[in-house]
Amino acid sequence: MATNPIADLVAGFQDAVAQVPELVQPLIVAAAGAVPFIEGEGGAIVGVVGGLPPVVAGVAAAVGNLLCVFVVVIVAARTRGAIVNRAHADTVAVEKPRSKGRERFQRWLVRFGVPGASLLGPLALPTHFTAATLVATGVPVRRILFWQAIAIVLWTTIATVSVTLAIAVAT
Repeated sequence: MATNPIADLVAGFQDAVAQVPELVQPLIVAAAGAVPFIEGEGGAIVGVVGGLPPVVAGVAAAVGNLLCVFVVVIVAARTRGAIVNRAHADTVAVEKPRSKGRERFQRWLVRFGVPGASLLGPLALPTHFTAATLVATGVPVRRILFWQAIAIVLWTTIATVSVTLAIAVAT
């Protein structure tokens, strides 16, 4: 029988939360929040289900997600800068055709802007991927980090409140 690697990872984080001292539990939740596809939303759920107070679980998961996205954005921006600088330094510059996916994302970005891409992105892609794609299109780093932070806090709060209410209704 095939297993789902994300489900296995979530179960592993939940086991880790249950087995470490209370002081270390938020660090486990933050680590879960840093993982793509788990993110702040999944990390908060891991924390609340693992017995952490909802506010602690939500904050820890959001911080883990934010720190990881910050690193992704900084590394991607430096990489993009090096590529752009090298392209400008070359005397013979040949413009490559854009892929269909990049064209589609560019239209999406134009239509909804950075706020829309950041706030709606988690419905389709991990925030890490959305942030790196925004960097690749040339959006300023501060603008990306600002809107990604808002999106992470919003979606993590929604997940934290939802799981807390679900647990309260179930008991």
